[in-house]
Amino acid sequence: QVQLVESGGGLVQAGGSLRLSCAASGRTFSSYAMGWFRQAPGKEREFVASISWGGGSTHYVDSLKGRFTISRDNAKNTVYLQMNSLKPEDTAVYFCAAKLTLSLPPYADDYDFWGQGTQVTVSS
Repeated sequence: QVQLVESGGGLVQAGGSLRLSCAASGRTFSSYAMGWFRQAPGKEREFVASISWGGGSTHYVDSLKGRFTISRDNAKNTVYLQMNSLKPEDTAVYFCAAKLTLSLPPYADDYDFWGQGTQVTVSS
């Protein structure tokens, strides 16, 4: 069982940056692939990025490559999402998720554990 708690969301102006954190409980965090997803009002949850258990492999949705960076610190049981050059269309609730796997799952249904989400609002 893994419990996930996101933090770091907030209100930021367009062009600004935020770093989201996702703190995980449990001693086996380093065995889990981690993903970030987001859900805007009235839209489906969409994949943002994922990172392998050891951090050696990452995957991003094409539209966010170059602006968002996923990373993890297994010693701190934490995964991060650095978001730069934010745009109003990045406004959403951001969720982290965990999956016990060696792969990099891109689909929400692949993940077993979810956090409660953190709101990111980008003003124009």
